[in-house]
Amino acid sequence: MPELTDQIAFQQRPTWDEYFMLLTKLAAMRSTCLAFPVGAVIVKDKQVLATGYNGSPSGSVHCTTQGYCYPNLISCDASKEFPSRAVHAEANAIAQAAKHGISTDGASIYVTLEPCISCLKLVVSAGIREVYYETTFNKGNNAALCQSFVDEGLVKLKQIQVSASVLQRANLFLNSPTSELRLFPQN
Repeated sequence: MPELTDQIAFQQRPTWDEYFMLLTKLAAMRSTCLAFPVGAVIVKDKQVLATGYNGSPSGSVHCTTQGYCYPNLISCDASKEFPSRAVHAEANAIAQAAKHGISTDGASIYVTLEPCISCLKLVVSAGIREVYYETTFNKGNNAALCQSFVDEGLVKLKQIQVSASVLQRANLFLNSPTSELRLFPQN
């Protein structure tokens, strides 16, 4: 059982942004990409519409299963000659929504890694207007193009971090039977 000082720290509820970012981290655990495990969650009106993670196209052998992306190439990011075999997390989340007839118009997307240019264009085209990401990816001309989409009012980009206390609480919940946790002092 956690000590009283730990219990006080664990009483903090995650913000909505932290909550959805934690879900993206869980989705990323399903990734089959050897280079970058990435998760995505599409949200509208504080409800999850779809999730996605990056990996080989549906029905194709997973890189994690075969132990490499291409023969003699451990990871797609190890070579400039071969394209990534992975469908990106954002694309998979949008595809899942489409497959199940769920509109993403006016939604937000949370991702563990800032969308690449191709995914950002897909996000904008899917009607998603807000992107919340944990880790920066784009640099140079790619970052400038992203900024141009923001400047045109097509999308909002915001980097967010989950607080240390919320991560600590999440760790407690993930490592213990949740229904048995006692988060408040017992009298």
